[in-house]
Amino acid sequence: MARKISFDLPTTADQTPQEAAPNSPANRVRPLLGLDRPIKQSSALGAISQSLGGISEKVKRAEEIEQKLIEGQVIVELDPAVIDNSFIPDRMEATEEQNAAFRELIRDHGQNVPILVRPKPSDTERYEVAFGHRRLRAARDIGIKVRAVVRSLTDEQLVIAQGQENSGRTDLTFIERARFAARLEDRKFSREIIMASLNVDKAALSRLISIATRVPAAVIEAIGPAPAFGRVRWQELTDLLEHENNRTRAIDLVKDPSFRALDTDKRFETLAAGLREKTSRARAETWAAKDGTHAAKVSRAGKKLTLTFDDRIAPKFGDFVRQRLQTLYDEFKAGDPPA
Repeated sequence: MARKISFDLPTTADQTPQEAAPNSPANRVRPLLGLDRPIKQSSALGAISQSLGGISEKVKRAEEIEQKLIEGQVIVELDPAVIDNSFIPDRMEATEEQNAAFRELIRDHGQNVPILVRPKPSDTERYEVAFGHRRLRAARDIGIKVRAVVRSLTDEQLVIAQGQENSGRTDLTFIERARFAARLEDRKFSREIIMASLNVDKAALSRLISIATRVPAAVIEAIGPAPAFGRVRWQELTDLLEHENNRTRAIDLVKDPSFRALDTDKRFETLAAGLREKTSRARAETWAAKDGTHAAKVSRAGKKLTLTFDDRIAPKFGDFVRQRLQTLYDEFKAGDPPA
């Protein structure tokens, strides 16, 4: 049988727990505590992260979120074998060294904070974890039971709890957050729910989803979490992938065994450098007229040919060519196109 520990608040004979402590954390209106209520707006949720200053504050805030989620609940000990991971993964796989370090931490000091699970909708004999995936993995590896709070959660409530808990910590990287947001949208969750889950506004959410959908999934998976790189660098990589043939080239590069042997941050740097080098090769060549005037520049990148006219050198020449494009095209179609 599971060992149960009650955290119910003490009451007098004629008081309910709510009456005994009307202003207690368990009774305040909280986006995460009021999981039985529909999410109306994300502003209150977004305020959670706005006041966080540093790493220690973020860790403390994450612990507070977890504590409020489990306050007044019953903690049980479950066999990790009956608990499945969340139906929407948020983290990429950690390295074996990171897993080993966390596993030893749990082995030496125990599991201080319970995980949050729900009864699995498709199988009443199993559970699904909302947060605490690393603690669950460590318990599996060590071969011990995991301390957990069991709550009945809808899919929306689960992803909000999952995202909120991770948003309070510093080890969920930019691309992990972006991928999580895109996966939630693929599952037809509303933007409101996704914003609540990640503590972001509409503009930030749009940027997250844009990058996660514009970078091929195979490239993201091959690079990994890349904790050293945030939105700016991922945006640069996304823009590089828009150049001719760079998406195909990127997929080829990440398949190389030597690429996979690098650590995650080095993989990001190597791919970005490789794509940047290829793009820079498309340098313009100056076209000179018979009188020596450098009337235009010609550059080719993949299957794109670009003509550039400088009005300072050959005034109105560009307009002259543009006005005769139809004539030039007709001549091209009438003759034998070059191979």
